[in-house]
Amino acid sequence: MVLKAGGEARDRALIRAIQNGLPLTRRPYARIGLELGMSEAEVIERIRRLQAAGAIKRFGVVVNHRALGFRANGMVVWDIPDDRVDAAARRLADMDCVTLCYRRPRRPPRWNYNLFTMVHGRDERTVRERIERMAREADLEDVPREVLFSRRCFKQRGARYA
Repeated sequence: MVLKAGGEARDRALIRAIQNGLPLTRRPYARIGLELGMSEAEVIERIRRLQAAGAIKRFGVVVNHRALGFRANGMVVWDIPDDRVDAAARRLADMDCVTLCYRRPRRPPRWNYNLFTMVHGRDERTVRERIERMAREADLEDVPREVLFSRRCFKQRGARYA
């Protein structure tokens, strides 16, 4: 497919159109295209190209886990040796109970953790059980970790650019 001229302006318009979510319709890309003067195929192709170029890093759903009955969520912070962290992150990220997994630099002496994983459950006991299973299955039982449970729920949303 050949993308139409004025590409940067059209890309910006598309990003503005999708940043608050897709329309809840059978053909959301066709609806967006209609609003922007693009075909459904052009909308899809532009999104693919923006993803391939790294302009759109993630394209997904923001789920209100509390509305689904998941009242407990724990951020597990791990102090994994640097030579093990990449492999551990891959194992943890592949687990069904992990909804986020990312690496951050340590900030010693007060913060020695370098890997963060989010686990949701209907209650804290369930979350703790899942974390113990995660540690066993990822061979991380010997790794220092802490679980930080959320006490308040804040609004979740994706990035806004316009």
